[in-house]
Amino acid sequence: MTLNIKKCTLEDSRKLQVISYETFNETFKHQNSPENMNAYLERAFNLKQLENELSNISSQFYFVYFNNEVAGYLKVNTDDAQSEEMGDESLEIERVYIKKKFQKHGLGKYLLNKAIEIAMEGKKNKIWLGVWEKNENAIAFYKKLGFVQTGAHSFYMGDEEQMDLIMTKTLT
Repeated sequence: MTLNIKKCTLEDSRKLQVISYETFNETFKHQNSPENMNAYLERAFNLKQLENELSNISSQFYFVYFNNEVAGYLKVNTDDAQSEEMGDESLEIERVYIKKKFQKHGLGKYLLNKAIEIAMEGKKNKIWLGVWEKNENAIAFYKKLGFVQTGAHSFYMGDEEQMDLIMTKTLT
C-alpha cells in the first residue's frame, strides 16, 4: 500500500469536481432529498466555485492517493477563508472526504494529520471543523482524535437548514 498527498492546483479543478461530487453523494444522499442534494452539489461544486476556492491564497486543497489512485481530498482554510470567525490563530478543516471503497484504511487520519502539520507550520494553535449532527461515525472519529464540541452553526442543504457541530482541537 502506498499513500501520497499532492497539493491541488487550478489545473486540478475538474478532478476535484469529480471527487467532490462522488464523495459528497456517497456520504449524504441517503439522508437528504434528491432536490436538496442536487441544489447543494451544483452550488458548492460547480467549476467556477471550485476555481475561485483553488485561487484563494487562504485555502488549500490536497488529494490523497492510495496506490496511485485518488482516494479522497482535504480542504483547509485560514484567515478570512474560514467559514466562521475563528481568528488568526485557527485553521479550519472545511472538507475531508474519502471515497467509500478506500475507507477504513487510515486515510482520514492521514489527511487530518496533514491539516495539523499545515496548522503547525502556520503557527496556528487550534484546528476546527463543522460536522453534521447526524453524522455519528464522523463525530466519533473526530472525538477519538481529540476534537471536542465547542459550538454549532447552520448548514444549508438546498433549502433545508441543518445543524453542524463545531468541533475544535487545541494544538500544543
